[in-house]
Amino acid sequence: MERMSIEIYTDGACSGNPGPGGYAAILVCGKHEKEIAGYESRTTNNRMEIRAAIEGISALNRPCDITIGTDSQILINALVNLDEMPAKGWKTKTGAKRANCDLLQMLYNVKHEKGHSIKYQYIEGHSGNNYNERCDALAKSQIQLHAR
Repeated sequence: MERMSIEIYTDGACSGNPGPGGYAAILVCGKHEKEIAGYESRTTNNRMEIRAAIEGISALNRPCDITIGTDSQILINALVNLDEMPAKGWKTKTGAKRANCDLLQMLYNVKHEKGHSIKYQYIEGHSGNNYNERCDALAKSQIQLHAR
């Protein structure tokens, strides 16, 4: 089976940190797009950034070559170091447990369960990238919709 190339744009938002949060992903394959968005009642911005990637990747049902477009340095760092984390016991260089370890393990699992390859593209936030702006608006709309 031929592998598909997919772009996944992601963003997370939080009202307070911690506080109510939203995440969003837009999957792009050729002319086709799919939006995914969700909410958590008490979370952090970093968790929402990682969760957006997890949800986007989880929506794929076969092995894909994925490029994640993000403005999050936390997510980029996670993607760069993801494959080394299990061998290091999900700990940092100093031996401390990684922050958001539960989500990093989920990210690792969704990447590997279907054999995806993942690279990233840094997008400067609020720089006019249509997908980044849409993800930002979707993530924030989840907070407005649910946190009343």
